[in-house]
Amino acid sequence: MEKRFETSLLFDFYSELLTEKQRDIMDLYFNNDFSLSEIAELNNTSRQAIHDTIKKCEKVLLVYEEKLNLLSKNHKLKETLENVLSKLDNLQINIKDEKMNQLIYDIKTQIVENI
Repeated sequence: MEKRFETSLLFDFYSELLTEKQRDIMDLYFNNDFSLSEIAELNNTSRQAIHDTIKKCEKVLLVYEEKLNLLSKNHKLKETLENVLSKLDNLQINIKDEKMNQLIYDIKTQIVENI
């Protein structure tokens, strides 16, 4: 996985564990695509200070993932749900009972809405 994309995903999961200032800087950099210079200007600091903050946050986010595994667990959960959906599709094709088909459809809809 590309490092910037992975960091952005980790930020989505763990942003609330960062300080407000760290969150703001990371949000501007990863979600709003601001340059280091633009963020530095907004924060009345140097480009190097913003770079250092981003690098520090990246390391912290990786530590959180190592300890909590939320991103990894989320990925596995999505894979499992996709597998369940596939099996429900196959089941639905082979069942002729309309009530059962509707039940399977309802279950699939609930899963898709929550993925």
